[in-house]
Amino acid sequence: MNKLRNYISWPALLLALVIGSSFVLLKPKPKPTLYLIGDSTVKNGKGKGDGGLWGWGSYLVNYFDTTKIAVENDALGGTSSRTFQTQGLWDKVLVKVKPGDYVIMQFGHNDSSPLDDTARARGTIRGVGEEQKEIYNPIRKIQEVVHSYGWYMRKFVNDAKEKGATVIICSPIPRNSWKEGKINRNNVDSYGQWSAQVAQQTGVYFIDLNQLIADTYDKEGEDKVKSAYFGSKDATHTIEAGAILNAQSVVAGIVKTKGLKLAKYLKD
Repeated sequence: MNKLRNYISWPALLLALVIGSSFVLLKPKPKPTLYLIGDSTVKNGKGKGDGGLWGWGSYLVNYFDTTKIAVENDALGGTSSRTFQTQGLWDKVLVKVKPGDYVIMQFGHNDSSPLDDTARARGTIRGVGEEQKEIYNPIRKIQEVVHSYGWYMRKFVNDAKEKGATVIICSPIPRNSWKEGKINRNNVDSYGQWSAQVAQQTGVYFIDLNQLIADTYDKEGEDKVKSAYFGSKDATHTIEAGAILNAQSVVAGIVKTKGLKLAKYLKD
């Protein structure tokens, strides 16, 4: 031991400690993650074109520099703002969220379903108020207190903000539904309006995705939209071209949203 002390001088030991500490201090900061949550219009099936249908979240990653930010699509088809939480899906995302991350959410397509049917029991009370109703959930076989769409959306927002994340709410994409040559929008007494109200109530960013896409659809016309973006399977889920258009609309919304720093992670 005495011989070892002779070989290692105190100045050398201090230098080694300083160098070691520098390596710790210079450890790179983990890059942020962008989490996507929503229904099948964000990720259909496993996100690989199940049945020829795609959600826009499967293509959004293509527009980000993934050397600087990770993009994780945790949306699940068939969910509403309620069932994404009651099924534990939100908890699995939230546990991973860290300060500096981003969360984009889009719900509404399935929230209009019944509250307590035997098929899915996934609906929410219309609007953004504090109304609630106790029901028997035949799927989960329990008594459950069901809240409004706005209540569940506010919970997403508040949970994410508590973890230090930046939240962006998107209004639901439009369905392939037309009237007198114009696509039907959901911005009056519906989920487009209510999602905007939640964003305003909670002070988070809002992208009027419904409006952005609807404006494009109107310009391109009913016949082209039906054949190029939806195909013939249904009026809600897009084929690949439609999902790409919708992802581009999300990107346009990010770029246009004043103060949203997520834009700096987009590719040039």
